[in-house]
Amino acid sequence: MRLAIPVACYLLVSLPFVAANAENWTRFRGPNGQGISSEANLPLHWGADKNIAWKTAIPGTGWSSPIVYDDQIFLTTATEEGVSCRVICVDRLSGKIRWNTEVHRQVPGAKRAQNSYATPTPVTDGERVYAVFYDGAIIALDFAGNVVWKNTEIKFFSLHGLGASPVLVNGQLVMPFDGSSREENRLGWKIPWDKAVVLSLDTATGKVLWKGERGQSRVAHVTPILVGEDAQLVSGAGDRVQGFDIQTGKRVWSIYSQGEGVTPSPVVGDGLIYTSSGFEEPTIRAIRLGGEGDVTETHIAWEQKKGVPALASPLYVAPYLYTITRDNILHCIEAATGEIVWLKRLSSVYWASPVLADGRIYILSEDGVTLVLRPGDRYEELARNDLHETCFASMAVSHGHFFIRSAEHLFCIRP
Repeated sequence: MRLAIPVACYLLVSLPFVAANAENWTRFRGPNGQGISSEANLPLHWGADKNIAWKTAIPGTGWSSPIVYDDQIFLTTATEEGVSCRVICVDRLSGKIRWNTEVHRQVPGAKRAQNSYATPTPVTDGERVYAVFYDGAIIALDFAGNVVWKNTEIKFFSLHGLGASPVLVNGQLVMPFDGSSREENRLGWKIPWDKAVVLSLDTATGKVLWKGERGQSRVAHVTPILVGEDAQLVSGAGDRVQGFDIQTGKRVWSIYSQGEGVTPSPVVGDGLIYTSSGFEEPTIRAIRLGGEGDVTETHIAWEQKKGVPALASPLYVAPYLYTITRDNILHCIEAATGEIVWLKRLSSVYWASPVLADGRIYILSEDGVTLVLRPGDRYEELARNDLHETCFASMAVSHGHFFIRSAEHLFCIRP
């Protein structure tokens, strides 16, 4: 077994990113939040009964992605029709469930049919694992499965349910809550409101450190990223893309980006932040770093109304941006200009965000088929691997293996 190199989950890097040994996959879209793995010698071909190291049944329902730290895999689920919130630890080597802990009980309510009551992907700092559930409860556990603290200060509600995931930086757990009103559900959904919050908790105690205010915004499901030497938090919401000071929670800059229900997380490359907006006016926006206040008129490098990602997050592989639209068309876009390089209609729906690993792009469909592509200025398919199970969660890459969660199982894919 190779030695693992812990990677700080708040570190954001641009390609090329090279490491000789295995890395931990500590959060949604990996250690850098971009869907980029430094691993090599990964599997190219697999199937339901081919190159499967192990397959483990996961109880309940949840669309959180697996995360990996050394020999532990963590994921969340909800049983009892969404009431019982659970964090599960799976042994990476054997696939056996080490522990399955109920951490919270919630009252299920409104959500989209495609969402779950355990959708946010957990995050770990190597000592604890932090999980967020449908009603806004945030729980910290140690690696033995013991609850260390719980914070239920946010009473979250959204007609869509909760879809964003938390991030860690400098001893803080940061989670956006972009919901709507319980009393008048158009507020925060059809009608902008000022009640959304970006919440920071002390990872040691679970106490609130700060609450970042969006101003006028609407519902969203966007996992934030961290950029720059000062680790500024970039967080998207309905109608907004914003930068927050990670130390104070102060909103540093804001851009108007019309559309509610936005889901894809931003990515960064070559000094630009690539974002998408939601329903009404779906648009890709490339935003220049820096600036203060409302920078809508000054910091948008380009806009593109074609190829706008709707569910899966974009993937930046220099010099291109790869996106999947609501009608399941894969686009390759010139990242510097926004010009379309090529497009390819795909045969399924894609909820999972794509991954770059071992110099290849891996795209997992709802049908459980992973397309393996060579990055470049033309569509080049290298493999098509079918697990024959429904998959909404994004895959994890760690220790030379892929970890794929389906509706019923967690798969470990070996070379």
